[in-house]
Amino acid sequence: MRFNMISPLVAVVLMTTATSVFADKPNVVVFLADDSGWGDYSINGNSNLKTPNIDSIARQGVTLDRFYVCPVCSPTRAEFLTGRYHPRCGVRGVSTGQERLNLDEKTIADAFANAGYATGAFGKWHNGSQWPYHPNARGFREYYGFTSGHWGEYFDPPLDHNGRAIRGKGYTADDFTNHAISFMEASKEKPFFTYIAFNTPHSPWAVPDNYWQKFKDHPIPLRTHEGGRENLPETRCALAMMENLDWNVGRVLAKLQELKLDRNTIVVYFSDNGPNTWRFNGGMKGRKGTTDEGGVRSACFMKWPAGDFKPGTTMRQISGAIDLLPTLCGMAGVTRVGNKPLDGINLSEALKGKPLPERMIFSAFNGNISVRTQQHRLDNTDALYDMVKDPGQTKNIASENTAVAKRLKDAVTSWRKEVYGLADTPATKAEAKGKGLGKKLGLPADERPFPVGYPEFPVTTLPARDGISHGGIKRSAPAPNCSYFVNWKSKEDFITWDIEVNTPGSYEVVIHYTCREKDAGATIELGFLNNKIQGKVGPVWDPPLYTNQDTIPRPPAESIMKEFRPLRLGTLKMEKGRGLLKLNASDIPGEGVMDVRLVELTLKN
Repeated sequence: MRFNMISPLVAVVLMTTATSVFADKPNVVVFLADDSGWGDYSINGNSNLKTPNIDSIARQGVTLDRFYVCPVCSPTRAEFLTGRYHPRCGVRGVSTGQERLNLDEKTIADAFANAGYATGAFGKWHNGSQWPYHPNARGFREYYGFTSGHWGEYFDPPLDHNGRAIRGKGYTADDFTNHAISFMEASKEKPFFTYIAFNTPHSPWAVPDNYWQKFKDHPIPLRTHEGGRENLPETRCALAMMENLDWNVGRVLAKLQELKLDRNTIVVYFSDNGPNTWRFNGGMKGRKGTTDEGGVRSACFMKWPAGDFKPGTTMRQISGAIDLLPTLCGMAGVTRVGNKPLDGINLSEALKGKPLPERMIFSAFNGNISVRTQQHRLDNTDALYDMVKDPGQTKNIASENTAVAKRLKDAVTSWRKEVYGLADTPATKAEAKGKGLGKKLGLPADERPFPVGYPEFPVTTLPARDGISHGGIKRSAPAPNCSYFVNWKSKEDFITWDIEVNTPGSYEVVIHYTCREKDAGATIELGFLNNKIQGKVGPVWDPPLYTNQDTIPRPPAESIMKEFRPLRLGTLKMEKGRGLLKLNASDIPGEGVMDVRLVELTLKN
């Protein structure tokens, strides 16, 4: 007799019990746009485009009118995931490991998974790649997308599906939506938490041709107030990407209706920072990368038909990405996981019209800090603006309002000291020299190694963005996120990754490479601590660049991608501990060695 079989009657009882347990639990769908400004929506007055599906979330729910995020991508994602300001969470930048969310932080996905929800994330992650920074280790049971920040391929790109390397199908935003819809269909018998993190309208400027054809000769009646700074082809492509994004949002909303889940599903839509180019943004000062209003104010719409929200209402109190974790947990009746102090607050009652206490929201990046109250903003130069009378930040009123300016400046000093552990010194100011947030703030270098070797996640990828080049080797473009190493010509050139091996053992080594015919045959070595292996570079693989992927030429700072193939180097014995993984060449018979996108290490025992 097989005791592990469940009878049909018992199965029905179990299903009925599970359904009754979850009957009143709402589903949650969170849309996050990438580099979309407050002004990129028709509901916010932009007549250059139409976003009816995104607008419908606002019309059927609540507009969070003064909603603040961070100036750039990964900090906002960290604040959404944790309900805490990103410097507390270890996130200092957008690449080279500085985007990683500290391992002792608990996420909104941890909370919903712990409450029995199916949890899935689709799209851009940008808070760590290697396990246990990977989204599958941060509460998301299903993941499909890319874990980096900027991505260089938008059509049929290389992606990550639960740690397995795969090729996407079609345009990224469409593909991510397809997988999110499949996840919701498969999870419809119990509540789900679905996080759809689009990578548009972030550059590179690539969009399906049917959207581009509509906009390529489109008049742009609404322009940025920054005269002469708008690049019209980029604006047109951003608008086309936004209409594609709106179509995908509409597909998800339609699927919720088809599954008869729309009434008891909380839907949230927001973006991660201000617009990535100069374009219409409601006359606000600043754009992506700045701590001014235009760099950190995001559209945010929320609806829940089964809740008590009055459709078409506006919440005018200031709020931010830090508030989403406590708010969504509160609305769903989900207990938060973790006990670190939150910076965000539960907005559930405020969304129904009840007032919030007076508060401050801080915005920080790259050494610049500003603070927003309901009426004022103190910018990173200590200029004070009345945001009610002067939303464009045109008149500094600090000299006429010394008490307010001092109170907010003192608040910034206290906040900086609390979250960074730093006093208000010249090293903390924006004019401090050096590259990266850590140097500008006088912080010690990010000393976290890249982890390798976890049995529950045996494949570890070490991309070029996480490595350091030595000698003549350089990146394919200045932006590290989706770069690869080029110009490897000498035996004095080498590449290192600062890693920590969790499990000692044998690791299969694969290098994703390209190699010109005149460079074939170099002997390369990969070593860690006391062991190394050797191999030959080959066969020749010299593919063309993907110049046909872009709708308009990409900026010089971004790498033009190509197809990399696996070079199987062999098996490397690796000891437990921390050290430098070093890739070098011991013999170069041709003009060079190879281009390298990543090293893949697979734990074999």
